[in-house]
Amino acid sequence: MESLIPKVSEIKIPVIGYGTAEFPFSEDKEAVKQSVIDAIKLGYRHFDTASLYQSEKPLGDAISEALKLGLIKSRNELFITSKLYVADAHSHLVLPALQKTLANLGLEYLDLYLIHFHVSLKPGSSFPFKPEDIVVLDIKSVWKAMEECQMLGLTKAIGVSNFTCKKIEELLAAATIPPAVNQVEMNPCWQQKKLRKVCEEKGIHITAYSPLGGKGSPWGSNRVLECQVLKDIANAKGKTIAQVCMRWVYQQNVSIAVKSSNKERMKENLQIFDWELSEEDLQKIDQIPQERTSKVDHFVTQQGPYKSLMDLWDGEL
Repeated sequence: MESLIPKVSEIKIPVIGYGTAEFPFSEDKEAVKQSVIDAIKLGYRHFDTASLYQSEKPLGDAISEALKLGLIKSRNELFITSKLYVADAHSHLVLPALQKTLANLGLEYLDLYLIHFHVSLKPGSSFPFKPEDIVVLDIKSVWKAMEECQMLGLTKAIGVSNFTCKKIEELLAAATIPPAVNQVEMNPCWQQKKLRKVCEEKGIHITAYSPLGGKGSPWGSNRVLECQVLKDIANAKGKTIAQVCMRWVYQQNVSIAVKSSNKERMKENLQIFDWELSEEDLQKIDQIPQERTSKVDHFVTQQGPYKSLMDLWDGEL
């Protein structure tokens, strides 16, 4: 597996990350743990989790087991990303939230800690939440707390997830340490051209989630895997549609977080480095109609600060 992508701050992030989110959230923590162990055996070295996913503890158990089994020699061989839960996105709650995440994982530090979304909930709110629980994220104070976490050595780098161009600009205006990463939905059917350009200009690396369209998730769609353009390219190359999607993301200089518990698909998802999409293939993909799949419309309510999807996504739909 070709494992490293250009520097993110003072770290390097593996090209392909293994996602640990299960929707609905899995009660079978042993299955999550086993899937991570299987992924380590296959060569995955970046693992993506979040407080929201309830997968931090089984991921930590899997890391401990992998060390005992000798699958890895040290924790330093892995790149671990987790995310700040929206109800903890308040300046005084950031450090305790990260400390809880580290306790769940059984680790002394993260490689990357992200603000999960550009919206906040009142402290203590849980899903499903009430419209009155939705509040505007205080980017300046929360980011300052994130910076403090990095300075304390509890995470090597900090970043964001689901941030729009406008939110990136607001954050940079207040930041002492710029975000290393913006993890966003990205695939051939939602290519994020404008956002990628802004992030590239600002030196912010993009990681793509839902590179296959998020099928099976609450926001997921079959649009990507049923796209005829992608089917034709996959058939011509003797590859899977998933491999074409991931190779396309890789050729945009973007890293990937992908989820599968099927060992064969897990293996196939790593096999994107010894071939490439041609300029003609890329031009065909460039013409695919665009639509955001992960709209997160449960934050849209007439009682809250975001009364339309245009409000929530700053018009980036």
